[in-house]
Amino acid sequence: MFNAILVDKRDDTYQAQLATLDDARLPPGDVLINVEYSTLNYKDALAITGKAPIVRSFPMIPGIDLAGTVEASTHPDFATGDKVVLNGWGVGEQHFGGLAQKARVQGDWLTPLPQGLTTQQAMAIGTAGYTAMLCIMALERHGLTPAQGDVLVTGASGGVGGIAIALLAKLGYRVVASTGRMEESDYLHGLGAAEIIDRRTLSEPGRPLQKERWAAAVDSVGSHTLANACAGTRENGAVAACGLAQGLDFPATVAPFILRGVSLLGINSVTRPATQRREAWRRLANEIDSALLKTMATTINLTEAISAAQQLLKGAVRGRLVVEVNC
Repeated sequence: MFNAILVDKRDDTYQAQLATLDDARLPPGDVLINVEYSTLNYKDALAITGKAPIVRSFPMIPGIDLAGTVEASTHPDFATGDKVVLNGWGVGEQHFGGLAQKARVQGDWLTPLPQGLTTQQAMAIGTAGYTAMLCIMALERHGLTPAQGDVLVTGASGGVGGIAIALLAKLGYRVVASTGRMEESDYLHGLGAAEIIDRRTLSEPGRPLQKERWAAAVDSVGSHTLANACAGTRENGAVAACGLAQGLDFPATVAPFILRGVSLLGINSVTRPATQRREAWRRLANEIDSALLKTMATTINLTEAISAAQQLLKGAVRGRLVVEVNC
């Protein structure tokens, strides 16, 4: 038996509750994991509250992240006792996810926990930090270097934004952080942001082509914010887009792309090949500042996850929420 957050839908009404389930309820998979930590991401909050159709089958254990220890495995790459991390692959949406004490998954979805990281630290990073690193890797492949100028990070007070700021600053970039919570300026400066701007300067409709302000951007917001980020990017710069907190729409013109040669790089963190996942996690283990990571993460227990989901959707959560599933 194990404890889990279970989401169900009855008569078009979502219900999320803490439940005790038999191991036999776990879906098929070739690796059984004793989960130690999970996370609460924006997508998880949507799944728990039913604010968006994230869950594809019911009942469902949400949680797109997990870290723990292999209890049993028939997969050739993993053995009992191995420490592993999982991000994406539809867990928490189509396949029971990480907000539980146990998980049974496909071994091909797993990444070995990099040396130097604990399972708690891995979940303080989670999908948010993993996605931030994928954005940086994409910008680097485009040719970005610190000498080219500032990098904008939108949604700076959130999980992706905070870790993107910390990573970029450590790599030598001057970071401009956009946030709707200006009261968090000291926190963002502490992560490494050199300049803080109010998100309202980006979140409203703007001119198709604007003053060239940054060499690149990491955007987790979408909608007008993404359009304005592109419009303010310098010639031959790039914008890595990985989120939609403001909306799915992209109310922009082709002007930045054909008049300045700006590139828009879409980041899909859900189904990346194993080589890219391992490289991203290897770099995170080497380049994340563990002291800063502590300031970005708050640990809650499984029973607190449902109420915390509401707070996360209200924008009242700073940084990352780590869920310790065994307390």
